[in-house]
Amino acid sequence: MSIDAKKILEDLLASLDSLQGIRPDEIPNIDLYMDQVTTFMDAELSSSKRYESDKILTKTMINNYAKNRLLPPPIKKKYSPEHMLLLIFIYYFKNILSITDIQTLLSPITERYFNKDSGYSMEDLYAEVYSMEKTEIEQIKKELMTKYEKSGQIFGDAPTEDQSFLRLFSFVCILSFDIYVKKQMLEQIVDELASLQTGSDTKGGKKEK
Repeated sequence: MSIDAKKILEDLLASLDSLQGIRPDEIPNIDLYMDQVTTFMDAELSSSKRYESDKILTKTMINNYAKNRLLPPPIKKKYSPEHMLLLIFIYYFKNILSITDIQTLLSPITERYFNKDSGYSMEDLYAEVYSMEKTEIEQIKKELMTKYEKSGQIFGDAPTEDQSFLRLFSFVCILSFDIYVKKQMLEQIVDELASLQTGSDTKGGKKEK
């Protein structure tokens, strides 16, 4: 099996360069109806689609988020800029965390900052997180290169015709393990937050004092 692993890596790095989130100044500063929300999100996050037919956000999704208390209800069927910010967080979280976990993470955010006049707004929070995430791209590219180089140094004893595929497979395994470990860490953090919110051990029993 002939595989151009280097070309695959180049495509991965290029995809990182083209990956675009929604800048804070791109969030509409007016309230939007449901159709306007889905149209905006689909246009702004289209670069994250795997397939052209994929949907970034649908009416059903938004209704489910509200039903599961991830999203405060709209006011007179309109969604505020703060709703939009929460939807962006939900969009990224939903690929790796359960609805319950997302609710645990976002509940303190909505309670403290959603539609609150506390001197620190949802917009401030999003701007800080966005600025931090953008600086991570170069670091992720470096880590990707390191993992690629490491995977290219093994399977030297394998049949020559199989080496390129096996090394690519090992690269996939390294990336998958990285995701697995980080997902475990995320879930542990969420469990800790949940125990603080409820005052109990999320894995059973009451929290020790």
